Amino acid sequence: MQFNKLLTKFYHWRMQNMKESTFIILLSVVIGVLAGFVALTLKVSVFYIREFVLNSIIGISKINMFLLFIIPSVGIGLTLLLKYTILSDTVKHNISSILYAISKKNSLMKRHKMFSSMLGGILTAGFGGSVGLESPIISSGAAIGSNLGRIFNFNYKTVTLLLACGSSGAISAIFNTPIAGVVFALEVLLIDLTRFSLIPLLMASVSGTIVTTIFYPEGVLFDFKIQDSFQVSEIHFYLIFALICGLVAHYFTHTYLLVEQKIESVKNPFKRYLLGSIIFGLLLLVFPMLWGEGFETIKALLNENHIAVFKFTLYPNHAENIFVIILAFLFMILLKVIATALTVGAGGIGGIFAPSLFTGALTGYLYALIINTLDIGVELSLINFTLIGMTGVLSGVLHAPLTALFLIVEITFGYELIVPLMLTSTISYITVKYYRDNSIITQQLVMKGNLITHHKDKAVLTMMKLKSVLETDFLPVSVDDSLTELVRTVAKSKRNLFPVLDDDDFLVGIILLDDIREIMFQTEMYHKIMIANLMSPPPAYIRLDDNMDVVMKKFNESKVWNLPVIDKGKYIGFVSKSKIFNVYRELLMNITDD
Repeated sequence: MQFNKLLTKFYHWRMQNMKESTFIILLSVVIGVLAGFVALTLKVSVFYIREFVLNSIIGISKINMFLLFIIPSVGIGLTLLLKYTILSDTVKHNISSILYAISKKNSLMKRHKMFSSMLGGILTAGFGGSVGLESPIISSGAAIGSNLGRIFNFNYKTVTLLLACGSSGAISAIFNTPIAGVVFALEVLLIDLTRFSLIPLLMASVSGTIVTTIFYPEGVLFDFKIQDSFQVSEIHFYLIFALICGLVAHYFTHTYLLVEQKIESVKNPFKRYLLGSIIFGLLLLVFPMLWGEGFETIKALLNENHIAVFKFTLYPNHAENIFVIILAFLFMILLKVIATALTVGAGGIGGIFAPSLFTGALTGYLYALIINTLDIGVELSLINFTLIGMTGVLSGVLHAPLTALFLIVEITFGYELIVPLMLTSTISYITVKYYRDNSIITQQLVMKGNLITHHKDKAVLTMMKLKSVLETDFLPVSVDDSLTELVRTVAKSKRNLFPVLDDDDFLVGIILLDDIREIMFQTEMYHKIMIANLMSPPPAYIRLDDNMDVVMKKFNESKVWNLPVIDKGKYIGFVSKSKIFNVYRELLMNITDD
């Protein structure tokens, strides 16, 4: 209560002494800093938990392979307990859920996501779940921005911007990449780039990066400097590799969605947990490199030390055998996405950002290693192709070529590889787009019609709710009535359309005023003509669960101005084009910047 009074006083003071644009910029800085500390807490926690588990428990235990099998399931189990007991909420903590909030929840995210995404990520990845921390960090950052927007009663447009500021600050803090943070908000979250949005996004992104720079302990942050320059004479190898990255990204996307669908078909959460944990544990026994985010493997590859990748395997003595290396790397490329989907499907919290980078790094290293082993008169840089592979696969998986490009450019502190990075990112993206229009992030939203896009018309239709255009002031008539009852109803009604219902309120037809105009004044016919003989079937039905895109298609196909809405056959009301146009215009004004 005291907080609400203070908030009210501050609100009045701000309205009198500060421009809204200035206040939004200040809030963006606060959001960026908070998102930075969330990233700091999550990354550092997972780093030290991982070090403790691998070195202090598994590393010294005689039953280390059994522990390698069981420990990730403990982390996933604790995450499930967090969801079902403390949160009592099984909502997903990924980037798709942020896009869903933007399109269907007025950009409002649940308060617990400010900390629950972070805690779930710590438990899942810290104990070895094969997921990335980026999604829970972004989810927490977005929730911080969304809820600050809610507290200060901002409109949809501003709340969406603050949500994006939280995501931008989170990405910047994870990798120390302020430009990539802004580009991510524009490219993945589909935030419009305008003079209204750019400055707050920049401020939030820079603020998150400052937290990273000041507080991250050495060794936690992922960074690398390019050592080998780009050789134009090798351009054909890069072009071929870019196409390979696109195919790998397509495989990654297809496999993730397929495994996710299969494991989610198991409705019992406990059975789903057991199934996912057991299969993932078995994969870890053969390929322990699938443990956690995978950044340790990436760091080893960037140091050209692929032997270190085989540290916890059952076959460390074969790590120098080129055929073992090629076969193991190929299997890891194919299996990382399955391990990630199993971890998330079993109940863990995490995302596909880091697994995409892991897969891309292995793809690049393996490609260069094979070319060099063939001894065809060229020596490709293992490090360069590792970095470029990360860009290529991430670009294809996220459908975000600019985000992938600037991420690697900023991580490597230079533009020496800008040409092959641009080529690979673009070609990989085009290759994936040839096979599928949507990324992992957007696929499920598109299937349900819940994806908001830069296309204003589609964006407004996505945001529009059927109930907001539903009209219920049409007076119904019974199918068993005569013209007498119909005329009485017409006298009371202000509409020229009448739904015809049976005894169970099922819609059986409609009557237009124009259809009865000639006979409604023939009083001698009132008791002779029944409504059943006057009604006609509706040209189309709108179901209560139809999205607005489907509704507009039905209007376009039927060429009418009013269509009935039914729920399991029962009459609910009508939707008219004129009502849709009015609501459409209001929403368009709300999401369009001045």
